Amino acid sequence: MSILVVGAGELGLATLSALSAHPSRGTSKLAVLLRQETATSSAPEKQEQIRKIRSFGVDIETGDFINDPAALVPIFKKYSVVIQCAGYGMAPGTQLGVTKAVLEAGVPRYFPWQFGVDYEAIGAGSSQPLFDEMLSVRALLRAQEKTAWTVVSTGLFMSYLFIPDFGVVDLENRTVRALGGWDNTVTVTNPEDIGVMVADIVFNPRDTENRVVYIGSDTISYGQLADLLDGAFGLGLKREEWKLEFLRGKLESDPENLWLKYQNIFAKGVGVSWPKEKTLNHQRGISLIDVASYVEKNKASFASKLGI
Repeated sequence: MSILVVGAGELGLATLSALSAHPSRGTSKLAVLLRQETATSSAPEKQEQIRKIRSFGVDIETGDFINDPAALVPIFKKYSVVIQCAGYGMAPGTQLGVTKAVLEAGVPRYFPWQFGVDYEAIGAGSSQPLFDEMLSVRALLRAQEKTAWTVVSTGLFMSYLFIPDFGVVDLENRTVRALGGWDNTVTVTNPEDIGVMVADIVFNPRDTENRVVYIGSDTISYGQLADLLDGAFGLGLKREEWKLEFLRGKLESDPENLWLKYQNIFAKGVGVSWPKEKTLNHQRGISLIDVASYVEKNKASFASKLGI
């Protein structure tokens, strides 16, 4: 088997690490596609990134998956599996361009960038236009039979719960907010856990080809999250409920605000969570880090932000 991971950001590195360490890797070739400027950069952080990639026993390919994805066809033809871990949030058309190149190359198996919420449950025309491109990628894959594909729905990256701009947990202001309501739930997954599950699917594809699979480190309500944080730090954090009507009004006043677009989607509570029992990790008995464990792991950092 020959496996190419596109991109080596947070998710790409996690996926490369999990693939390289998987007990079924055997003699499988593992490579990563980077942009030329990344591969040859003299910046310390980029050089550290390359060092880490090399430590996994990974080859490096170079190409421009953002501005010229069609030129990647000759590279893609060399691999039996392509995993797209890059370009989310880049120019419109990036994900479609990479997918078209994969199909033109006749890659046997493909994992598109779909590492997020359930775009089909949310539907077309949401407050985040990028989601419509995710639906177009799925339509393109379903319209052909040459390349087997797997969409991995992960929910929200767990760290996003604790980014103040996302609006849910603002430790410095000792505030927890509910998007839509305290009983609304959100499924979250750590990037490292996404890598673990993608690697497991690559080497054990049973019941995963040509379909959407769901994974999740945890599914939690905003009320449960607030209770968890109160218990972890012995504080009564301030609680604010941001109703959907309130968030719609904010977005109307600031229609290009990325965070407001996401807040409106999560406040609707549709397509952003699923039961743990539905996840592939649960079905395969693979243990992933839950929110309580994540808080405990980062407790010193969180306590510092709380000023305690």
